[in-house]
Amino acid sequence: MSLHLFDSATHRSREFVPLVEGRVGMYVCGATPQARPHIGHMRSAIAFDVLRRWLERSGLQVTMIRNVTDIDDKILATSAGAGTPWWAHAFANELAFGRAYDLLNVIRPTYEPRATGHITDQIALIERLIAAGHAYAASDGSGDVYFDVRSWPDYGSLTNQRLDDLSAAEDSAGAQELARKRDPRDFALWKGAKPEEPATAAWPAPWGAGRPGWHLECSAMAHRYLGPEFDIHGGGLDLRFPHHENEQAQSRAAGDGFVRYWLHNAWVVQGGEKMSKSLGNTMSVEVLTGRVSPAVVRYLLAAPHYRSHIEVSDGSLEEARTAYERIESFVARTAELSDAVTEPDGAALAARVTLPPAYVAAMDDDLGTPAAIAVVHDTVRAGNTALADGDKQGAVQAALAVRAMTDVLGLDPLDPHWTAGGGDGESRLRAALDALVSDRLTARADARAAKDWAAADAVRDLLTTAGIAVEDTPAGARWSMRHPEGDR
Repeated sequence: MSLHLFDSATHRSREFVPLVEGRVGMYVCGATPQARPHIGHMRSAIAFDVLRRWLERSGLQVTMIRNVTDIDDKILATSAGAGTPWWAHAFANELAFGRAYDLLNVIRPTYEPRATGHITDQIALIERLIAAGHAYAASDGSGDVYFDVRSWPDYGSLTNQRLDDLSAAEDSAGAQELARKRDPRDFALWKGAKPEEPATAAWPAPWGAGRPGWHLECSAMAHRYLGPEFDIHGGGLDLRFPHHENEQAQSRAAGDGFVRYWLHNAWVVQGGEKMSKSLGNTMSVEVLTGRVSPAVVRYLLAAPHYRSHIEVSDGSLEEARTAYERIESFVARTAELSDAVTEPDGAALAARVTLPPAYVAAMDDDLGTPAAIAVVHDTVRAGNTALADGDKQGAVQAALAVRAMTDVLGLDPLDPHWTAGGGDGESRLRAALDALVSDRLTARADARAAKDWAAADAVRDLLTTAGIAVEDTPAGARWSMRHPEGDR
């Protein structure tokens, strides 16, 4: 295959060659469910969903693992503040993440392991690191275990940093913890139980009861489900350091080859700042999908290149809505002309359609979705021209190509997820509205056939008042929702 991906470790585009021919192992950092998801989380999920879809469209079998960090300092703090058991707090938010993934048409991973379900795997990895001389238990009986960064000369290579230039590890909360470490930059593999923490947040271990450090879980679970070496590890740009740097160090120090290609998506920003809970500039998935449809939200997050930041504003939302509605409208108009366009299995349809070479070239160039989307819109324009010229065959071929291309992006307008209520209540409302409006349009057509122009006009006026625009075409009347500020 000709796919090239930008590898964050080497800082260059590399030809993608799977470790095992025909198969891809991919690990993506998932939720730490201390709170409800915002669209910054969904940016990463959608970026790697598009990668997975493109790999599968290219004929590869993908095993995708996306973890859930269901125990960590933040979860313990937020659950205590909410007066809820940490495990109930984490699970409620985990379910909210699942609903958001489903809402935005993110394919479910092959498996979604939880940190708390793999304690024995994490203990085993720590034992390997201690035996190899790369980790040590604190001598004060606290139960803490640390990775010895100075024992691993390659530490810092993922993010191109020198160890001596780095500050103390983020888990160095105070003088007492620093005193336990050989080096302030050593990071926690295991955190000994503390009196102020719930007894349920600790598990027995050779060094004392406690819980795993944040970085340890991903290494352990990747090894469990993908083996000692696998193809792709993905996540947000903010995870490169320290999380992914520490993952790589501990896995390779334990003797694993670990990751062959590192991919990192850029942030969603508002007012130029990264969207984050600490800044108070988050936008929940529920809020955003209350303003525009879930498909438009997905378009907003999928259309830019995964390595570019996305600014969320009223303007960008409106641009995404307008752009996606152009695609929807063309496919809907053409579907009225031919059953061939309405094949319900979009993936099967896509497999039979030859994608435009310019689209393939764009996607093979490090998932170049902006150029790929441009090909989609070029095809829509050509299809609309064919419709205007009465070229049914040309319009149908264009619509099939559009469906095949947008299927890779998770944006096929006729995907049952969007059309049959598979993703959200809005889709179900749209289906109900379509039935009601279609009934009124049938009555209007009957009135026009009987030359009862007053009755026909009355139907149209009623629909216009309700915010529904009617367009008479050679194939019959079509309807669409008028923009709240009028037609544009």
